[in-house]
Amino acid sequence: MDTADFPRLVYLVILLTAVVGWMIAENRASLGKSVRSLLVWGMIFLGVTAGYGLWGDVRDDIVPRQTVLEDGAGIMVPRAEDGHFHLTLELDGVPVDFLVDTGASDLVLTRQDAQRVGLDPDSLVFLGRARTANGMVKTAYTTVDSVALGPFRFNRVGVAVNGGEMQGSLLGMSFLSMFERLEISDNRLLLER
Repeated sequence: MDTADFPRLVYLVILLTAVVGWMIAENRASLGKSVRSLLVWGMIFLGVTAGYGLWGDVRDDIVPRQTVLEDGAGIMVPRAEDGHFHLTLELDGVPVDFLVDTGASDLVLTRQDAQRVGLDPDSLVFLGRARTANGMVKTAYTTVDSVALGPFRFNRVGVAVNGGEMQGSLLGMSFLSMFERLEISDNRLLLER
């Protein structure tokens, strides 16, 4: 415990003493019931504290996330609860969440994500067409100055902006093929350069 934590501890002890003292004074007639209530609240407090302390140990099991491999040569992504792989890339310094889609040809942005990274969807020309599960949609092709995935940086990357409605941006083969190795096994996606 460092010197900054000591005053907080003293404050919490004083607060706890005041609350317990008040409970005893108010409930002298039914002291047994008050002690049981105090024990229940104490157990709840301990449970919350233990959960908070253990969160770092169980977070990866509950909320899977991308991890840079120890040698820095790759990214490992666990399969999410929805059965898909999700990656967060930085496009021109802005984090964008992607659904990995090996069936998609391009790195495809929603209109909202395109706007967030500094592209103006209203000024783009939607001449391209793409076949999706929802039918044909218009697309506009442009580039972003930089794309980063963990330690990997790419410059002047082509992106497609979807003219239709999409739930999220898609990470297709044009980006995935920039890696030397793409492997899916044991509910994990591995990208290596």
